[in-house]
Amino acid sequence: MSDSPLIRSLRAAIGSAPDDVPLRLHLAELLLASSEHEAAVTEIAAALQRAPADADARRLMARAMGVSTEARAAPTDAVPGAPRAAGSAFDWRAAEQQVSDLVPPRFVEPPLATDGSGDPGDADAWQVNRPGAVRLADVGGMREVKERLEAAFLAPMRNPELRRLYGKSMRGGLLLYGPPGCGKTFIARAVAGELGASFLSVSVNDVLDMWIGNSERNMHEVFATARRQAPCVVFLDELDALGGKRSRTGNSGMRNTVNQLLTELDGVDAPANEGVFVLAATNVPWDVDVALRRPGRLDRTILVLPPDTEAREAILRYHLRDRPIEEIDVAKLAKTTEGLSGADLAHLCESAAETALLDSARTGVVRMIGMSDLLAAAKTITPSTEPWFATARNVAMYANEAGMYDDLLAYLRKRRML
Repeated sequence: MSDSPLIRSLRAAIGSAPDDVPLRLHLAELLLASSEHEAAVTEIAAALQRAPADADARRLMARAMGVSTEARAAPTDAVPGAPRAAGSAFDWRAAEQQVSDLVPPRFVEPPLATDGSGDPGDADAWQVNRPGAVRLADVGGMREVKERLEAAFLAPMRNPELRRLYGKSMRGGLLLYGPPGCGKTFIARAVAGELGASFLSVSVNDVLDMWIGNSERNMHEVFATARRQAPCVVFLDELDALGGKRSRTGNSGMRNTVNQLLTELDGVDAPANEGVFVLAATNVPWDVDVALRRPGRLDRTILVLPPDTEAREAILRYHLRDRPIEEIDVAKLAKTTEGLSGADLAHLCESAAETALLDSARTGVVRMIGMSDLLAAAKTITPSTEPWFATARNVAMYANEAGMYDDLLAYLRKRRML
């Protein structure tokens, strides 16, 4: 039956959607029905890797291994964890013992629960899986960034009486900059959640057009939509692509797009645009047109650095939450991964999972991801932020006009990178 059209179709579908657990389990049931026990267990194990607590998958695994043990007359004195000899039958009893208690104990200590430092729930960032909008409390750690956001942007918006007393308008512009993979986009979403505002994310693909005049029209339409949906946060992702220095741009169409962006930002000062907030993010603020950072436009900046210890714990817990793990000391792991970005930490967890998976496939014994796998993976990962800091150091030292990069200089001195 393994060559049947239905089996082939299911395998092709799983190739296109490898994370579809019900589809894998359906294929596993068909394989069991045709006495293809080893192939069925392979599919169930892949399903359990993606959903360790899935009751249907665990029942099917117990059924598959029970049938296989009876059919193959596996020895009763098999030692769990011992590798199988070359050419011998798969040790189903040992595998069953390995996966019988798949979840506990997973972590050495439970997740922290204060100030968003618990288990996050978005891959690109660090928030808990909750209904509704993302809030700053959902961000793990990063207290300094939160405090600066509160002082520079959020406190005036939350206190309308004080805002009117001090003549503070319901509009503004803020630029987030820092190394890639450190959560700038997620922080922008959290700001929108704090304000109870709509969130409109804009990238270069949403604006640029090959036909003359269309890029400028698209830029205008973005801000027109934000004004209709006010209060609204307009998030300009990769600002260096949308608003690069015009002196370095040979394409007149691109210069016109930057000019249109400047016009729209100036329009934010008009009373009709009350409730439109402009946030932007870039990895290379030194490539952004200086006119965009003048007062009244994106005149406030916040440096978003690699995640601190609390944030690293939150990120690690997120990326390990659905994997078969045991006895993971997240606090120790967070201390050994200083300097890694959120993307680096995701890669670390993926590498550790790959090591455990390959060991299980090679020995025939399903095993958990352990602390040793994660520490070994951490030793092989070089922080992806190092090239960024090498460039940023030179800019901060020799092109720090009007103290634009004072916060970056302070961080570099603190880390003894100058």
